[in-house]
This record gives sequence, C-alpha cells and structure tokens, in this order.
Amino acid sequence: MSYLDNILFAILLIVGFGFFARSVKKIIRNINLGVDVNRKDNSKARWKNMAMIALGQSKMVRRPVAGILHIFVYVGFIIINIELLEIIIDGLFGTHRIFAPYLGVVYDVLIASFEILAILVLVAVIAFWIRRNIIRLKRFFNPDLKGFPKSDANYILYFEMVLMTLFLLMNATDLHLQNVPGGFSHFHKAGSFPISQFIAPIFNGMSNELVMILCEAFWWLHIVGILIFMNYLYFSKHLHILLAFPNTYFANLKPEGQFDNLESVTKEVKLMMDPNADPFAAAPVDENAAPAKFGASDVQDLNWVQLLNAYTCTECGRCTSSCPANQTGKKLSPRKIMMDTRDRLQEVGNNIDANKGVFVPDNKTLLNDYITAEELWACTSCNACVEECPVNISPLSIIMDMRRYLVMEQSAAPMSLNAMMTNIENNGAPWQYSQQDRLNWKNEN
Repeated sequence: MSYLDNILFAILLIVGFGFFARSVKKIIRNINLGVDVNRKDNSKARWKNMAMIALGQSKMVRRPVAGILHIFVYVGFIIINIELLEIIIDGLFGTHRIFAPYLGVVYDVLIASFEILAILVLVAVIAFWIRRNIIRLKRFFNPDLKGFPKSDANYILYFEMVLMTLFLLMNATDLHLQNVPGGFSHFHKAGSFPISQFIAPIFNGMSNELVMILCEAFWWLHIVGILIFMNYLYFSKHLHILLAFPNTYFANLKPEGQFDNLESVTKEVKLMMDPNADPFAAAPVDENAAPAKFGASDVQDLNWVQLLNAYTCTECGRCTSSCPANQTGKKLSPRKIMMDTRDRLQEVGNNIDANKGVFVPDNKTLLNDYITAEELWACTSCNACVEECPVNISPLSIIMDMRRYLVMEQSAAPMSLNAMMTNIENNGAPWQYSQQDRLNWKNEN
C-alpha cells in the first residue's frame, strides 16, 4: 500500500466508526428517556443469564434447526471479525498479515478456523434465506411484519453472503500470490487456508498484477462492507447483535407472572390499613415532583429496560407464533408491540434531535396512535411470549403498564372487567351476589 492508501484507509475508519459512535449515543439517549428502575441486584444471577442466553444461545436451541444455524452465523460472524484487528493494522501501516510472524502455528490455526466458520456461515445464511423465501415459514409472513422490517432480514442475509464471499476470495487471491515461485511483491507465506485453497485455482492463468489488483479490491470491499454493515445495524433488527448482552443482563429476575405493585398505590393501601393513621390528615405534597401518573401511555412512561427491550427485539416472531390470543385470530401480536414501541421511541428521539435536545409535544402517543386498546385487552397475560423470546424481552410488561393507564387514568376497561371490579368492591367477590350468599354453594348437591 502507498501512503495515500494508508491515509484514505484512516479516513474511512474515522468516518465509519464516527457515524457508529453517533448512532450508539442516540440509542443510549433514547433508552434513558425511560423511567429509572433498579436492575443492579443479584449480579451473579445476571452474569449467568447473560452467559447462558446471550453468549450460550440456550433459548435459541429450543428450536434445534434454527438454533444451530443461528449459532453458526452468530459465532462465525463474530469470531471471523477478530481478523478485523489485523486488517485495520495492515491498512494503517501498509503491512501484510502482521500477526503471522509472531503467532506462527497459532496463526495458521486461527485463519483455518476463520475459513471453516465462514463456509458454515454461508451454509446457514443460505438455509435461512430458503426458510424465509421458499419454505415461507408462517411467522415471517404474519400481517404485523410488513414493509421495511420484512425486507430487512433479507438485506442482512445478502450482506452476510457478500461479506463471507469477499473474505474467502480475499484469502484465495492472497494464497495464490503467496505461492508465486520466487515470491511476489509483499506477499509472504502466512496462514492455512482449508477452504480458499479450492478457490485459488480459478486465478491460475491470470497475470500476477491482475490477481494483486483483485486481492486489494476484495480487501477494500470487505472492510468497507463491514463498516457499512456496522452502521446499518442502527436501522436494523440486527441491533440485537450488540444489545442482547445488556438486555439479558438487565432482564427481570422475578418469577414470570409476578407483577410489580405501584408504589403510590401500595403506600395508599398501607395508610388505609394503619389503625393509627389519621384518615383526615392531608398527604404531604412535593411541589417539585411531577404529577403522579398510573401506567404508561407513551414511551417516556415506560422504564428504560422496556425501551432497551424494544431496541433489542430480533423480530423473529417466536413470541407471536406462541401467543394463544394471536393463534385464535385476535389482533394482538407481541412482536408488533415491541416494534411499535421502538418506532415510537425513534420518532420521539428524532423530535428531540430536530428541536435542539427538547421534546416538543407532537399530539401522538404510543397508546392509540401505535398500539390499540383492542390489542392490549386481547392479551391473556400467560407469559408465553416472554418464555419464548431468545433474548429475554418482555412484551407483557409493556402491555400491563398500558392496561394500568387505561384502567386507572381513563377508566377505560372493558365492560366485563368493570363489572368484575364493581362486584369485588361491593360484594367482595367477582360475582354479582351479596356477601351473605357467598357460601351458599356448599349447600348445593
């Protein structure tokens, strides 16, 4: 490489990583728009969760075919990009396979492993493409998955195919030039190439100069492709590649089905049950505190973990395919709940960017403008979606918070639920009969 190439490469890295850093900053800002919640307890269990679920893919392999293929793609793509460090050093300083002289046989093993993983990634990606576009699995064609989200998965598959192909072609041309009798240019013997050795013969008969041009072209396209892919993640469902780790670490450790009580309501109930409390005493008022709001109507009312969940959603549809409400034809789709939350959060973030860091009310809310009450009340709160999610996302927590808002702020519960709550208040039971008759059932034959 000439010095001009080194300078251009440095500029490319600065621009690529600069845009990526800006995207990460926006994501963190948007997540922090949520209500604070403490998820620093029981760090041992949290680290275990992250190791087993995010790194170990333990929930993915419950569906063995998709799980094993996903492991090939996930592990292969991540490990292969370890070579990115060497590419960066070579690009900045004009060296060629700089680690080879220092690692020796270890370097050969590494490159061989990268190539085997690359071909496994290609096989898995092609299998995923077939499942999505030829077999057409139902969960990829539900009405909630349309437009860009539906196309996004294919874009990523094409990205991965191209990047892995460029990686193998780059190695094949490199190997060809390494084997030129008497040596050629700066190419020296380095690495072991169990896959690209079968590709290298296609360059036989070409001039060494042309093969070198092709090698450099593959090299540049590979690194540019990686930087484009990295920045595309911000707009893609594949952001979970990065966020699956913090999402599983900060996931709720309580038993599924155990809901949080509202602190303000809990205090009120305890006060009512306290025999020493003065029922006529006015509750202390904090003039600086924001008015209390029960439940959530927009993304700012959700907690930051729920917003992290929204960004982490893989849109795989496992939650929706296991949802009993969805299976019976109800409008509810847990996947749509997460996608709508993320879309609204992005809209709020763009609003803040457009107004110099201040959110200007836009007469929209997550409730009604994105998610309807019909969807929320269709949920059976069975936790099937939470159990199925491969990265510990909880659509149910968002559904329950929005239900709370409907009931406690708008008194907008369905008639059957309002009747039940009225009966509990008046009769001490969900059924419409007096308390004196509650035990009459035991006298029936």
